[in-house]
Amino acid sequence: MIQKINHIGIAVSSLEAHIPFYRDVLKLEYKGTETVADQKVHLAVFRVGELNIELLEPISPDSPIAGFIEKRGEGIHHLSYQVDDIEAQIGELKAAGVQLIDQSPRTGARGSRIAFLHPKSSARILTELTQLGE
Repeated sequence: MIQKINHIGIAVSSLEAHIPFYRDVLKLEYKGTETVADQKVHLAVFRVGELNIELLEPISPDSPIAGFIEKRGEGIHHLSYQVDDIEAQIGELKAAGVQLIDQSPRTGARGSRIAFLHPKSSARILTELTQLGE
């Protein structure tokens, strides 16, 4: 079951260039950075109430974030919904005919398990399911 919005992912060319705006100008709570090698991304996390903002910087030219920036420029990349049981949620979505990018969960930031839905199924919004890590 979807519990809440977990985070908004924003594609950026440089964390160094954008962290000061979110941390120093907007005064968002800066939670630090992390590299997720499987996703080929370096990210910075900011907390706003119960929601995270993740700035996503590609760490290789073949990163999905690099491709996104090349095609669309920097900006909102995805919306993530927090779920309590990602396998069950994937199963329900498959049964409902939703087009999935991930047929099974993979590893995400902070030990989470994630899966993406194809934007064709969600009004052209790349949608991520996130089950928090233990």
